Amino acid sequence: MQIGNNELTYINKTSEEPFAVDADGNIRWYSTLYSRHTFVQLSNGHLLIQNRTNGNKGSYNILSETDYLGRIYRRYRFSDKLGKSSLEQYITAVHHDALELSNHNLLVTISGGDKYAEDVIAEIDYKTGKTVKVIDFKKLLPSSMYRNYSSTTTKGGKIDWLHMNSLYYDQKTGNLLVSARNQDITMSINYKSGKINWIYSGKKKSSWPKKYRSKLLTPAKGTTITGDQHDLTLLSSKNGKLKVLLYDNNIDVTNGNAKTSGKYSQAVQYTIDTKKKTIKQTWSYGKSLGKDNFTRVIGSAQRLSNGNTLIDFGYKHDGSQSNIIEVDKNNNQVFNLTISSSKTDRTYVYRAYRVKFTPSNFVFDATK
Repeated sequence: MQIGNNELTYINKTSEEPFAVDADGNIRWYSTLYSRHTFVQLSNGHLLIQNRTNGNKGSYNILSETDYLGRIYRRYRFSDKLGKSSLEQYITAVHHDALELSNHNLLVTISGGDKYAEDVIAEIDYKTGKTVKVIDFKKLLPSSMYRNYSSTTTKGGKIDWLHMNSLYYDQKTGNLLVSARNQDITMSINYKSGKINWIYSGKKKSSWPKKYRSKLLTPAKGTTITGDQHDLTLLSSKNGKLKVLLYDNNIDVTNGNAKTSGKYSQAVQYTIDTKKKTIKQTWSYGKSLGKDNFTRVIGSAQRLSNGNTLIDFGYKHDGSQSNIIEVDKNNNQVFNLTISSSKTDRTYVYRAYRVKFTPSNFVFDATK
């Protein structure tokens, strides 16, 4: 197991309090802030947590910058009421993911101010909290995807045609990796220009409008078509070849693999040739566990510095369990943690990560 120096396994549940455990599964830290989805370690050593101000009631409308001792440094509050400006009108709710850009601004997944949900990203000024940029994916992807979509709606009745659930920003290239669950697609765009670099999808190439076909990745034989996938991250990039990792729930929502849908879930690594527009599966873990570790929602995968992979089967047995497994390069289990949950408390694990507790650049300044 990669115990590391000063590392803990952070458990970010879908609601209530996040916590961290040591190699023996003992709780070493927890937060009393109610958290949902977003739990990010910032470059200054602080944490960014999506939470709410009204205890266990109300929507998760707050992003809080806090430290490991619970001190609040900044809070960004969002409302369901739309603002008057062209940028403010987009911010109605932050949902699945947030990240820190190189300028320290925050990039978040949001719902736009129309009848569609979870299909916009927004850049928020770190100091002022104002929205400085938005990218609406209805303007990037074929209009038929959202106009003809009728499978999923939110509690508010909005059409959840895309359901962006993860973002990853490559500071070297300025490219953004995006996972969109309800279309079963992963893709890359250049954040500055907003142009699409590539798209990976089980949707037949002939069914895409012609202008998109040059962007589609062609899978090598034996390469998994993902479905309902989560947590797309970049492992490396060299000479136009990317190594990426994700958690594949393996559900055929719209364009997944109907033959394997629902039979297993897994962490998968791919190599993408961005020049030739090809994709090849090079590693996976989870298929051998079968339906027992199938999770129809949530999950994560993290490549650790020693080459091991930490995988969160977050919604095992329809949410009654979350199973966090670390495997080595030969797929031997070296850590296996099961967290029980009832269907009423909804405390299954959205993501699990191994990170340093109080990193070296963390400073608690009691004078402020």
